Amino acid sequence: MAADKEQRLRRKVEELRAAGVRHVVCTMVDSGSITRVKCFHLEDLEHFAHSGSGFSILWALVLSNDHFTTTEAISGPVGDMRMLPDTDALVQLAASPEWAWVPLDLFDQEGQPLEVCPRQFLKRMVGDARQAGFQLGMAYELEWSLSVVDDDTGAVRPVHMGPGYSSNAWSIVHPFAADLLDALAAQEVTVSQLHPEYSHGQMEVSLGVAGPLKAADWHVLFRHTVRTIGEKHGYRSSFSPVTVPGLGNGSHLHFSLCDLAGDNLFCGGDRVVELTAPGEAFLAGVLQELDAIIALACPTVPSYDRLQPEKWAGAYRVWGHENREAALRFITGMAGGRRDTANMELKSADCAGHPYLLCGAVIAAGLNGIATGLRLPDPCWVDPGKLTEAERRAAGYEQLPASLSEAADALAASSVLRDAMGGMLHDCMVAVRRAEAEADEGRPMEELVREHLWRF
Repeated sequence: MAADKEQRLRRKVEELRAAGVRHVVCTMVDSGSITRVKCFHLEDLEHFAHSGSGFSILWALVLSNDHFTTTEAISGPVGDMRMLPDTDALVQLAASPEWAWVPLDLFDQEGQPLEVCPRQFLKRMVGDARQAGFQLGMAYELEWSLSVVDDDTGAVRPVHMGPGYSSNAWSIVHPFAADLLDALAAQEVTVSQLHPEYSHGQMEVSLGVAGPLKAADWHVLFRHTVRTIGEKHGYRSSFSPVTVPGLGNGSHLHFSLCDLAGDNLFCGGDRVVELTAPGEAFLAGVLQELDAIIALACPTVPSYDRLQPEKWAGAYRVWGHENREAALRFITGMAGGRRDTANMELKSADCAGHPYLLCGAVIAAGLNGIATGLRLPDPCWVDPGKLTEAERRAAGYEQLPASLSEAADALAASSVLRDAMGGMLHDCMVAVRRAEAEADEGRPMEELVREHLWRF
């Protein structure tokens, strides 16, 4: 098997060389959800695939502001991790064709997977699901802000002024959108929809359904491609959770559970909204762990300026059938095609959320729901924010964590996610979230928005 993989890599290098590729950019999404890169010549790819590139173990504890925190196990910059490219995901970048892109996995110096590697956590969860007899389809739906930035003053001007979803906005952005769609197609990233969104300068894409690992990889590759195409058009792209106080960018995660034959378990059953028994239990598991999952889906203090009631952000820990104010919105799709379309949308996540950890946490929570036979509560058919506090209490509708510190505490208390992630990765994520909260909670939102604008 190792020899076969080496031969495939050599053939791929030859193909890339013939296509004009000279360099490789590798990406790793760190504990603060920042995408870090390392680059090298294409001719060195085989070497790096074997020996990797070194990075301090402390990068498992980096905040989005480039500061570091510590845990009991990792107390300083002593210790090395090796970052190895997963060459099965290697692809030429259409917008910068002299470059190829590949994601990184983290190993120790003995070649063993590191527990703190988010991407390998997701791989483990995919393996656990398959061992239990299940597979998942996942797809991210990302919003981002497209702007023109004055080089002299730094002033930011939205590329379009709406109205939302309008042909007025489309007439301005369509040359950029055409180049973006062409580049994504060349990179074999499928797109379901692309359009101007509600806020000034805002765009939205619905990426195609893929396996969880590929869906998370596409999240990273999509953002990289958007930035590159945007720069060619004179635009800057921000995936920050909030670009103007009160207005945010979501990164909704759609997912469906199937058996190993590919049959969708979110339809055709005898449970509520035609769920099957394992489909219902999976969703109940996600709902039960949602407070903890939010720490991975909404990892910055500005995230909670977006995650507010009555903003279509899914601020309440409820599920509902086509309810856009529910954190978990169940989508059946059109009659006749539901085996292909029935899915659950996690609406609460934003674009600073960790693409690998979020997918892995959803799988872990769902599998626990199946293992313990959980059942869903009744679906929510109203906007919970329109109810009185007494009415919400009577219905059991609880608001999700309203701050990063609350979300970090929920993650710390989750034995389900700790068991799935492993103690070291879990400790790192709790420590980073608490450090981000300590650094930023209580500061003016306008100041935080400026600081976070170009981080994501």
